[in-house]
Amino acid sequence: MDALKLKPGYELAFTLTDYYDGPRRGIANYQGKPHLYECIFDETGDNYSESFFLTPLDLESFQLAMEDWEIWRSWEDAFHRGKADESTHPALPHEARRHAELKQILDKSLVTDPQKAVTRIGQFDVLGKSNLPRGVLRPLQVKWTEPSLHRGTGERRPSSNGVPASEGNFGGLWW
Repeated sequence: MDALKLKPGYELAFTLTDYYDGPRRGIANYQGKPHLYECIFDETGDNYSESFFLTPLDLESFQLAMEDWEIWRSWEDAFHRGKADESTHPALPHEARRHAELKQILDKSLVTDPQKAVTRIGQFDVLGKSNLPRGVLRPLQVKWTEPSLHRGTGERRPSSNGVPASEGNFGGLWW
């Protein structure tokens, strides 16, 4: 893989554990420190918003999440190379037990904490180029910005390129 160079103003997205028309949950840096990101669902609009809760993570939770992410990435790579079938998802057989242990821990520690969370708009983009097999998730970067409202309209401002931040560049996310 080419050297990963972040675009100016972007930070590294470490994991992407939930995706629906864009990244919805995972771990990414915010101000240089790992945070759980979780997309805020807009009940009124009955759709995901462009805003995310960002909850800081302790070092142990981050390290365990990264270990579990590597287990999943190994499975994903093997699956797309034809060396694992879907029945083994989300871990290769020799790593399934450890994944189950980690899942129990992470289900309790990777939770949004409204008391500690900040709200930001996330603009995700593919990071660098790679030689990963077709279908494998590409590394991501994210730019966090403060939510701002048009005065009196309640509308979100578009990003600097005129495209709402929630639309991002997902065309090459998996290939």
